[in-house]
Amino acid sequence: MKQLKTIAMVVGFSLLAACATPRDMAPPVAGTEGDFGVLLMAHGGIDSWEREVADTLAPLQQEFPMEIAWGMADAASLQQSVDALEARGVERIGVVRLFVSGESWYERTGQILGIMPGAPERSDVPADEHAGHHGMSMEFWQLDTDAVFAMSTQGLSEAPEMGEVLVKRVRELSSEPGHEDLLILAHGPGDDAENRRWLANIDDRADAVRKVLPLRRVEVMSLREDWPDKREAAIREVRAFVERATAEDGVAIVVPYRVQGFGPYEEVLEGLQYRSDGRGLVPHPHVTEWVRRQALELRDGPFSDPADTPPAAREAAPATHIH
Repeated sequence: MKQLKTIAMVVGFSLLAACATPRDMAPPVAGTEGDFGVLLMAHGGIDSWEREVADTLAPLQQEFPMEIAWGMADAASLQQSVDALEARGVERIGVVRLFVSGESWYERTGQILGIMPGAPERSDVPADEHAGHHGMSMEFWQLDTDAVFAMSTQGLSEAPEMGEVLVKRVRELSSEPGHEDLLILAHGPGDDAENRRWLANIDDRADAVRKVLPLRRVEVMSLREDWPDKREAAIREVRAFVERATAEDGVAIVVPYRVQGFGPYEEVLEGLQYRSDGRGLVPHPHVTEWVRRQALELRDGPFSDPADTPPAAREAAPATHIH
């Protein structure tokens, strides 16, 4: 394994050109901060998901060498992005995690980067242990790199800028606020205590809407999408909220608190009357500004040296899911 000398911010995922699909796009050669670059981590998925995220990040191309690592803390994707940054002269990598919760995949990512113990060397991982989630690669091993890393801790649920994103979404959907109920709907984790933190953080962002629009109700819910026993109860609660708005001669406005898109909500709300444009937090310039802020804070802060964190026997990393 290469000696890990510098700890770079991980702002995974390669930036995509407007004329190419996200996975085909060649990275730009811009960058003005010497040996610093950004690795942006994002969930990824269908082309429209990746394209909207890449378009949101495009203004940052001329500020930092940047790569996007699609997936949920997948060692293979992260290695590819780190290799691309190192080929461009980057030694310090700031890792920006474009997830709703700052808790999502935090420990697993730190292990893969080598700034926390727990990930084995790649050569020690059996070929049949490359687990996946939703059909995506989720390999788990410590990166082979000479870079050093600094990793972001804040998620989009904790970002003050996202309050104004919600305001914009709701303003475009609202016509008679006094007869409208707003449901802000998120993916949600499996752990109940963590789910409460998700809801509290997003509810703080919803205060920006409460201050400017006299809506009848504003509530935040999560679907607990990957946990069937909890999802069933969540669906009942979500549908009851929408049905109540209609029963009281009003309308429910549904805004997804997701990085991109509407997720499975159309299916969940099938047969009900509601208003939504299906858009998540991107595209919006405030998401771009949030990524810029994370990157600058990482660039100017301390970097962790993984040289003293050797690969350890493989341990189960937390199964926190985000969208």
